[in-house]
Amino acid sequence: MLGRTDSRSRLLVLLLVFVVAAVAVVGRLAYWQVLKRDDLTTQAVAQTTKEVSEPSRRGDIYDRSGTVVLATTVERDRLVADAKVLTPEQREATGDELVRILTLGDTDAAALRDKLLTGKTYIILAREIEPAVADQIRAAIADRRLTGISLEAEPLRVYPQAGGGRDSTLAAQLLGFVNREGTGQYGVEQAYQDTLGGSPRVADFQRDARGQPIPETATVVSPGTAGQDVRLTIDAGLQLAVEQELLAAYVADDAKSVSAIVMDPYTGEVYAEATYPSYDANDYRAIAAKDPQRFIDPIVSSNYEPGSVFKMMTAAAALQHKSVTLDTRIKDTGTLQLDGGHAHIDDADRTGMGWMTFQDGVAFSRNVVAAKVALDLAPSTRASSAILYDTWLKLGFGTKTGIDLANEASGIVRDPGLKPWAQIDLANGAFGQGVAVTPIQLATAYAALMNGGSMVQPHVVKAIGEREIVDPPKAKVIDQHLSSQLIGLMNHVVTTVPFYKNRTLVKGYDVGGKTGTAQIWDPKANHGHGAWKVDLFNYSFVGYIGRQKGVPDLVVAVRIEEGTPTVVRVGHLEMPVMSFELFRRIATDAITTPDLLTDRMTTIGPVAAR
Repeated sequence: MLGRTDSRSRLLVLLLVFVVAAVAVVGRLAYWQVLKRDDLTTQAVAQTTKEVSEPSRRGDIYDRSGTVVLATTVERDRLVADAKVLTPEQREATGDELVRILTLGDTDAAALRDKLLTGKTYIILAREIEPAVADQIRAAIADRRLTGISLEAEPLRVYPQAGGGRDSTLAAQLLGFVNREGTGQYGVEQAYQDTLGGSPRVADFQRDARGQPIPETATVVSPGTAGQDVRLTIDAGLQLAVEQELLAAYVADDAKSVSAIVMDPYTGEVYAEATYPSYDANDYRAIAAKDPQRFIDPIVSSNYEPGSVFKMMTAAAALQHKSVTLDTRIKDTGTLQLDGGHAHIDDADRTGMGWMTFQDGVAFSRNVVAAKVALDLAPSTRASSAILYDTWLKLGFGTKTGIDLANEASGIVRDPGLKPWAQIDLANGAFGQGVAVTPIQLATAYAALMNGGSMVQPHVVKAIGEREIVDPPKAKVIDQHLSSQLIGLMNHVVTTVPFYKNRTLVKGYDVGGKTGTAQIWDPKANHGHGAWKVDLFNYSFVGYIGRQKGVPDLVVAVRIEEGTPTVVRVGHLEMPVMSFELFRRIATDAITTPDLLTDRMTTIGPVAAR
């Protein structure tokens, strides 16, 4: 007979094991339910809570009158689906009905059906659905011809004003656009993103079984702030006229691009600013796919060698330092040997005009005259280089103007203090070669030359909401008397040279300015060694127009990039629309724009009465 298998000691051990296990379980439960309660609650809430950010309505953009809407936001619908709840039969029926309502082609129809086959709980099938189409979808949902489908409101930025050229909206490169994430890209939209966009409303929602927020459970985290409206300095009527003028010149001159800016030389307000080719900001995605360079605004973002428009900077330096007067006689030799005969510069026609006054040398755009004046600014090349470079810096070259647009370029100027200039460097700089600038820098510098000597802050925004923008303080860079001399010199240019005079002057108004023609370096030419482009040049003109003699009202800068001349002779390039003729057209449009200008009083030279 077998003995007994139980014993008191064995029972005690077993009891002890159960007690220890029970204590461990109770302790563990206490750990999770008491000590880790807050952590577990937080994790549980996180798993069932969804934070939703709703963008505030973006502010509108108006022209200077406050009545012409240049950019606004409308509500459109996006079409979303929960493919997970659909049976194969429902997916097919829903796909067929959507293809019919949306009138999709074969490729888009196939893409929509492929999305429905993924079985995902949240799929965006279409965006920016027009109201009439959205109504058809709602009716189909109500009739149960569509299953697992819903519409969600989303903002859409629109630009309602047609531009001056085909397939463009008004001031597209100046305004920029807004992407689907609600972020401004380029121009005003990017520069004033925080102002226009405001801040989003953020709320926490409990999620349903499909992971979608339950509206009744909303807890507001941040109420958000509404975007503010912005009123520009741009005149919509003038902007359209300028864009039309640029298109005409672009076609006539077979140019790569044509740009222009019209600015108040006393305040820095930009009245019009455009480049052609432009683009349709309502269809920015198509442009991004085929020609994203179109988004770049050459007025503020593209550096180029300006050519002889820079002779006015040389004149400002020389007259300021009294190394010449306007009547100083200088011999134009056609060619000037430099650096011990190792380098030389030429006039465009390579023919000397003999002795002439300095102001005639500028008027007839003689490179040799400008180079001699630059070399004689001081006793040495080093000292002369420092004077010319200092003049450039004072007039804003080599630094950003601070215009309130995105992606401004700084230009390129070499500091002779870091690497001394040779005579050829100084000579080239005297007539705008070996230096790169932007059109906005040129317009701002010329404004200082003609407004009494003050550097203005160019800007395109006049008011934010009801708050007017206050013009920042202006730095004095040249004196009033010199400014008057330079205005007279610019007028001398267009009234002395018949080639300019016949196509630049505007009857009944005072006009002045300076041309520039610059060669274009192609670094890819000559098997990568680089070479000058053949018979393609950058043509510029910067000048003023005024209602009173010697009192500029507006500064206008134009650039024709890679215009194709129809007449090519040594010293003579002719296009159907020359830069100074384009200036005349735009200046006439501007000076006759109703209510654009306020009266200005004069004492000695131009003084703004603001």
